Amino acid sequence: MSQSVLKAIKLLDCFMKKQELSLIELADLSGYPKTTVFRLVSSLEEGGLLVKVKNTSHDVKYRISLKLLALGNHVSEQLEYKKAAFPHMKKLNEEINELVHMVVLEGNEAVYVEKIDSTKPVRLVVEVGGRSPLYAGSAPKVLLAGMDNLQLDSYLSHLELKKFTVNTIDNIDDLKKEIEEIKTKGYAFSHSEHYKDTIGFSYPIYDYSGKTVAALGVSIPISDYTNERKPVILQNLKQTAENIWHELGYKG
Repeated sequence: MSQSVLKAIKLLDCFMKKQELSLIELADLSGYPKTTVFRLVSSLEEGGLLVKVKNTSHDVKYRISLKLLALGNHVSEQLEYKKAAFPHMKKLNEEINELVHMVVLEGNEAVYVEKIDSTKPVRLVVEVGGRSPLYAGSAPKVLLAGMDNLQLDSYLSHLELKKFTVNTIDNIDDLKKEIEEIKTKGYAFSHSEHYKDTIGFSYPIYDYSGKTVAALGVSIPISDYTNERKPVILQNLKQTAENIWHELGYKG
């Protein structure tokens, strides 16, 4: 094995000690010169194995990417909240027979880490490892609403809104208003924002500290949705989210 590969592996091992690391911290932990760390980190980021976390222009760190989901589900199996959530997601899916999915934040995108399909002849298709912008769709918007103010301001300051459908939010002020509504209501709703003819509802998944670590969503073909179903779906979805919170130690 080449020395560059061995050094890159050792650099990745540093993230076992801390989830997010700066270039200086990586140099200290690895013992490599800063120039070597910069070169390796640049290659790992380009290859999609590291993600840059830019809190401010002077506070830039890196963390392990979830790209490994594309190579298999091994990495996602290590996620405590995914393991805790799956039995509850399965029960919810059986209750409402709609697509149930979970997304997590990676960089400036939502990544689908788990999903359970409906058994209906006409159903929505979501791929594990698939990505979505944070401003389109109920689950991604929940992740956006779960950001702290510094993180959210940084995201919005660099955001270029792209229309996926006629219903996609295309105005920053409207997006800010939507985020506040999600915080107030506790859940997010979407109507054909990322995919046409799709209704979505999502609740946040909190860890023991109350931090949003994922979003639990239900997606429904618009042809199967009626306003009468809304309270039933929301109640079941909320109860499922709360059950997962409790397993993760959140008492709120």
